[in-house]
Amino acid sequence: MPKVSTDDPSAAFFNVYQALRKDILAGSLEGGQALRQDDIARLHGVSKVPVREALRRLEMESLVEFRPRRGAIVRSVSDDDLLEMLDIRIALECRALELAIPNMAESDFELAQEVLDEYQASPDKELWSELNRRFHACILEPCGNRQLLSLINDFEQRVGPLVRLRVTEATGLERPMREHTQILQSCRDGAVNDAVSALRIHIETTKREVAASIRRRNISR
Repeated sequence: MPKVSTDDPSAAFFNVYQALRKDILAGSLEGGQALRQDDIARLHGVSKVPVREALRRLEMESLVEFRPRRGAIVRSVSDDDLLEMLDIRIALECRALELAIPNMAESDFELAQEVLDEYQASPDKELWSELNRRFHACILEPCGNRQLLSLINDFEQRVGPLVRLRVTEATGLERPMREHTQILQSCRDGAVNDAVSALRIHIETTKREVAASIRRRNISR
């Protein structure tokens, strides 16, 4: 991590936060690795206060967790947990989409299309991951079931951006974009069964690609 020393407390927090976040997402800091506040403060030439603030912010983003007697560590999700989480997505999102389609307005379709257009134009994998999340949120929000949406949001928080980035790296851009476009068109047509079926296949295919990526990674170790 590069030194980002500064006398401005707010800038110190932001710089430490950005440096840690970048290293976690890049894999330079691996899951389970301890994040010792004294070492981080010394490396960046700052006090422990902005370091604590940065770690708490990263905890809110599900990139860091605090454990008794261990302090802050880089959050990790096991391969089995990741695949099980994708199964949970199928159950939650398919039901939400089934409820959402009858409530969708033209503005919902337009917003989802804007997200897909930005998705298509971006070369940034981290942004693909975030735009993928936003697209799914756009088509599920009209479901009107607050408890179901809360479960989906809680799931997204538990998954976190690091795991979503792993999924994006396994799936690439073209196949998800093609399937997103098909799902959105079925939503526009009011074809509930077609849209739900397309969403189910979309997530199931993602799960298979992630599982294949895990196998290849384990073989290469």
